[in-house]
Amino acid sequence: MEFTHKRGKRQDDSGLGSVLDVLLANARLVLGVSGAAVLAIATLAVKRLIDRATSPRDDGDPKAEQKTLEESWQDLALIKATQKPPKRQRREDLSEPLLPPAPPPAPAPPEPPQVESIPQRCLTLQEKLLLHHSSLLAVHEAQAAFGRQLARSICTELQNFLRNKCPELPFGSLFLSGPLLDGLGALAADHVHFMLPVVLDAALWSLIPGEDTVVRNPQYWLIKRRALEYFPRGCSPWDKFLVGRYLSSNALNETLHKLLVASINWPAIGSLLGSLIRPAVASRELRLEVKHEQLELSVALFPVVEMDGRVLLAAPPQGLVENLWLESFGRAEASKVRELDAGDAGARQRCLRVLNDVCRSHPALHRLSGSPLVHVVLHLSAAGWDWAEGSLAARFQQVLEELVGYLEHGVLPSYFNHKVNLFGELLEEEVEEMGFLLYRALAEPELLLGEK
Repeated sequence: MEFTHKRGKRQDDSGLGSVLDVLLANARLVLGVSGAAVLAIATLAVKRLIDRATSPRDDGDPKAEQKTLEESWQDLALIKATQKPPKRQRREDLSEPLLPPAPPPAPAPPEPPQVESIPQRCLTLQEKLLLHHSSLLAVHEAQAAFGRQLARSICTELQNFLRNKCPELPFGSLFLSGPLLDGLGALAADHVHFMLPVVLDAALWSLIPGEDTVVRNPQYWLIKRRALEYFPRGCSPWDKFLVGRYLSSNALNETLHKLLVASINWPAIGSLLGSLIRPAVASRELRLEVKHEQLELSVALFPVVEMDGRVLLAAPPQGLVENLWLESFGRAEASKVRELDAGDAGARQRCLRVLNDVCRSHPALHRLSGSPLVHVVLHLSAAGWDWAEGSLAARFQQVLEELVGYLEHGVLPSYFNHKVNLFGELLEEEVEEMGFLLYRALAEPELLLGEK
């Protein structure tokens, strides 16, 4: 009986072994050698568990159950210690028909010969200046046109008010002036001048040269009332602004300031023009601040007297003397520069636009913009230098050199009147700061153009 049981057990073992052999043989094909080895170890452990479960146990051996459990833990540990076989394709995937082998890839077309990148050429100063000028035109031209249009509209409203409010004062027609109009500035539509002509009777008024006044400054003039014995006070509508025997620029400005601040309905005018217009209340200057959604505009009003070929502005110097009139060369400057450029196809106006933009961009150079730059250019033109477009860079650098020299001496004579020193009102600190910046720019002009 025991033999029969053992024989049956061997037959079961033989059958189970055959099944395992077939399974392992197929696993080798499916999982590969490493995968089949792992599966064989796991199968062996499971087989041991099955054998212990089906084999008779000796009830008299108290350690049999404990031994069986310990061996089971060892077999389970063996199963857990086996490495997880690498992921293989599923049997369903293996049953699918194999795809035909992919054709060999076509030979890649020959790559075009590599062209070495040419480094970007550094621009010359001449090219940088022309590019800077072009950028100024592109950015500011449309804005400047709108600024002129808005300024003319405000000018018309102010003219109508003055004629209605002060019909007894023979003011002439207001007109625009300044860099926004003369083409010599930086083309920025942020500053404009309103020129208010004061019409004087030449038989009643005469000019006193500045060097004969108490300030001894040839750029300032006095306007004297004459023939009082024949034409007493009151014969001229401007006699109400006399201080002593002189037409006071300060008294006239104070009257106009009161009108601008207290009498004109700027909110209504601004609403009509789509702008916000405010007079400068605290300033001694006659100034309007205009804000529009497209730009901001600063308007300066100047009463102006034209006599004996001179243009005098009611812009007295700071100090106790308040009756003086400042001689302006603005109109003559713009006319002379345009005349010279037309004669030799020169680039003076381009050079001045770039220079004025440079001075606007550097706070230390603000006092150089406008007339001082124009007079330096006119002095160089009088010396016979070539101002053709191809010489723009050379003339630009030469203007910087001349400015440094004039600042060192503290004197820049006016082109139209060599007695007038255009640097006469600069402070020593301003001269030193401007001179230092310009001296550095002599070696590297690109510093002024905003380049590193």
